Amino acid sequence: MANQKEVKKEQILNQGIQLMMMHGYQGTGVKLLLDTVNVPKGSFYSYFESKENFTAEAISHYIKPFITRLQSYLDKSDLDGLAAIKAYFASLTDELEQSDFKGGCLLGDLMGEIAGVSDLCRQALKTAIHQYCNLLEQGLYSAQQQGVVRTDISAETMARLLFDAWQGALLHMKIEQSTIPLHRFSVELLDHYIVT
Repeated sequence: MANQKEVKKEQILNQGIQLMMMHGYQGTGVKLLLDTVNVPKGSFYSYFESKENFTAEAISHYIKPFITRLQSYLDKSDLDGLAAIKAYFASLTDELEQSDFKGGCLLGDLMGEIAGVSDLCRQALKTAIHQYCNLLEQGLYSAQQQGVVRTDISAETMARLLFDAWQGALLHMKIEQSTIPLHRFSVELLDHYIVT
């Protein structure tokens, strides 16, 4: 069972992720974060060495539920690899429609904002993206073996393409205030481009 310090640290990470998704890295000050979770400023540094260190941990914390969720779709015995990936992205799209296009992806937001100025955060982003793409690659490789995904392009390349295209579609969704870019991603890439 988690101790009180671990529980509080998780609350800070969860709240920090929400704040960074609303205000960005620069707009999320330590004071705002600590006021929101009711933690004295001095004690922040008993949880994290710096705001940069906090952000690197937040990136790792953020990606875990997406990895778990994608894995749960890939583990469904009634779905081939491609059907699992389609179902996963459809579930994300449904959530974004219900949240009035709020959110998007913290990874994409931070890639644009801080990847070029913080080596620590850039490495955390690279690790998170690598974990995520590896799982997509596993699903696509399985789908290749099942004969439903093209084999003239490697599963690794297609996984990276899906990740990159999804990030672009999320940014476009925010501008359009519509999930049309997400549906276009699904139709053009998942229903046409990568299939046999």
